Amino acid sequence: MDMKELFEKAVEESKGLSEKPSNETLLILYSLYKQATEGDNTTDPPSNPFDFVSRAKYEAWAGLNGKTKEEAMKEYVDLVNKLKG
Repeated sequence: MDMKELFEKAVEESKGLSEKPSNETLLILYSLYKQATEGDNTTDPPSNPFDFVSRAKYEAWAGLNGKTKEEAMKEYVDLVNKLKG
């Protein structure tokens, strides 16, 4: 299987984990997914200073700028495998 297939399989498996990951882990999964599928974050930051969830997501994804899509896919797959046990 190539990395894209492994990544797509991990995305599906992440939806069926036996227990819900922590918010921090969910944020890591989100940012790795966005980096793997869209590349660097070029969007504007959230305009509402009290929208803490959107701000956290934006900053987590922006923190991965420069990481290749393939690296992000591999890290996502590795993290999902770790969460599966």
